Amino acid sequence: MTTVAAYAAPSAKAPLERTTIERREVGEFDVLIDIKFAGICHSDIHQAREGWGEAIFPMVPGHEIAGVVEAVGSGVTKFTVGDHVGVGCLVDSCRECENCEAGLEQYCLKGGVGTYNALDKNGEPTYGGYSEKIVVDENYTVRIPDGLSLDVAAPLLCAGITTYSPLKHWNAGPGKKVAILGMGGLGHMGVKIASALGAEVTVLSQSLRKKEDGLKLGASSYYATSDEATFKELRGTFDIILSTVSAPLNLDAYLSLLKTDGAFVNVGAPEEPVALNLFSVIGGRKTLAGSGIGGIQETQEMLDFCAEHGLGSEIELISAEQINEAYERVLASDVRYRFVIDTATI
Repeated sequence: MTTVAAYAAPSAKAPLERTTIERREVGEFDVLIDIKFAGICHSDIHQAREGWGEAIFPMVPGHEIAGVVEAVGSGVTKFTVGDHVGVGCLVDSCRECENCEAGLEQYCLKGGVGTYNALDKNGEPTYGGYSEKIVVDENYTVRIPDGLSLDVAAPLLCAGITTYSPLKHWNAGPGKKVAILGMGGLGHMGVKIASALGAEVTVLSQSLRKKEDGLKLGASSYYATSDEATFKELRGTFDIILSTVSAPLNLDAYLSLLKTDGAFVNVGAPEEPVALNLFSVIGGRKTLAGSGIGGIQETQEMLDFCAEHGLGSEIELISAEQINEAYERVLASDVRYRFVIDTATI
């Protein structure tokens, strides 16, 4: 076991504080990663504050991890010391079920092992990226291409893949009209990726204050959802609406913006249930769907795509002692567009 410094929430809703945690010894198929940068995701806040249900404490959040391989186990074939690598939301799965065998480890039928707030196969709690180092099986580690710097690559391990996977699955591309709902940590990557895929991209946001950014990142139009005229003007417009919003929405209103056979895909996860009139999907043969992260192979595909198109996250680099302040700013939508912790400050 190796002792490393980390930032942890000691209990639900408690401020995060500096502490130490134990990392397992490097096993035969493990890589030891010297973490350089860790993104702050809204889901870190949901879990640290038990917004999604009972959690495991102390909790070291962080599933947007970018770093450098420091050591490898004797059986490792995919990585060598010095490689730039990333770890996302998943550090293990059963590897045997239908979904795992299909490269859909994120939907493991026996339940995948989360990077934090989970129990590994030995029943030990997992600890995430707000720490100096992490040990991960090589099969759940991805390579960060040379074209991506580690700081802007870190958020791609959640925000990037969480938007890339559904956009690819629902065939966003040339000839498709895609709306990105919410212009935050996930949404800004959704705009970049949908645009790079060749779709015509519209941003739907509460206000127009980020309009200039949205257009700069690849959107062709930008509308305020606080304006009732938006819903009249855009009725029946979109093939895909990707919702990155983690607050309850008027689903019926947004479903009215879809074309026949259009899909409203949720990647934002509100803490409260939402209401739906089923006539909103029956009329127009519309799909109300959800999507999680991607499998390991698809995550690598996303990183390669982002490197090819020069897509990194728009970040604000912070020190570890600013984490609690950053949480409050995320909740206030006061970040453009992803906080990334310089883990050298831990």
